[in-house]
Amino acid sequence: MARKNYLYAVYEAVQHEMRQRKDMTWLFELTPAVASNQGTPVINLEKEFGRTRVNNTGIDEMWMAGATLGAGLVGTTAVTYIPYQGSQVCFEMIQNHAGKLHHMSGGDSTMPVVFIIELSGQSPGFAGQHSDYEADSYYAHIPGVKVVIASTPYDAKGMMASAIQDPNPVVYLLPAGLRQLNEEVPDEQYTVPLDKAAVRTTGSDLTIVGSGAGMPGVLEATAQLQKVGMKVEAIDLRSLKPMDTATLVASVQKTKRLLTFDQSYYTLCPGAEVIARVAENVDGARYKRIAFPDAPPPASPEMFTWMRPNASHIVAAATKLVG
Repeated sequence: MARKNYLYAVYEAVQHEMRQRKDMTWLFELTPAVASNQGTPVINLEKEFGRTRVNNTGIDEMWMAGATLGAGLVGTTAVTYIPYQGSQVCFEMIQNHAGKLHHMSGGDSTMPVVFIIELSGQSPGFAGQHSDYEADSYYAHIPGVKVVIASTPYDAKGMMASAIQDPNPVVYLLPAGLRQLNEEVPDEQYTVPLDKAAVRTTGSDLTIVGSGAGMPGVLEATAQLQKVGMKVEAIDLRSLKPMDTATLVASVQKTKRLLTFDQSYYTLCPGAEVIARVAENVDGARYKRIAFPDAPPPASPEMFTWMRPNASHIVAAATKLVG
């Protein structure tokens, strides 16, 4: 075991699976199939597995998505890495085909494919046309497709291993802002469930739910609130679809207060679905959601950062909600 960054943990899981699955392919553009980490060997997928299995496609996200789907239809495992500017370009291909082909074939065809969708657009500095906050909500609306998002290097590796091993199509959302996040990660391969939320802290006063790039803010705010005596239960969704409703309901039945925090647009953000599911099952609870405003993110990094939800917003909302 060693300290590993988020992106390295992802590539380590992919490397292990490619060694086990001789027909598995990796398609990419712009982002090299290379990951480095202090104190561990450099991972170079193209050098290890060759250009037949690790293919630099050029800038064509629709082709990447289509080729990945085609590989899945003939029963081979395929993973494609879609960088920031292509996260919506391939949406039509995934929406129209990835979740439907299994059913259209009468259940005969499996789709062991993974679409890594990079969420760089949630960070400042990518210009107006490449800044976006809707990718998680878009993909979570597709029936037949699992949509997951890890917030720690440990989960990043385990959930990637699970995604590759799953016979169903998986959209693996990758928050670019967490790439260099470090923690202890086992060297051996392991799996993390694709349908279970993680309870990061336990408490009885307030439930705070977040995911992906929102979790550092959730945990920062939780630490501040706990210092002043508020008992906060912080939950990391990890899976947007399927959503772990049971864990959410059990927590809010105890706390009777739910605050959701998303790096996503306010309308139809994951937190909106969390609140809806809990409200259907818990009587007498109070609710509040925090998310990015329903407005296009500006190109200016200063304005972008000003609009972006952060830990101080959570602390203010939690203080008001708990009273």
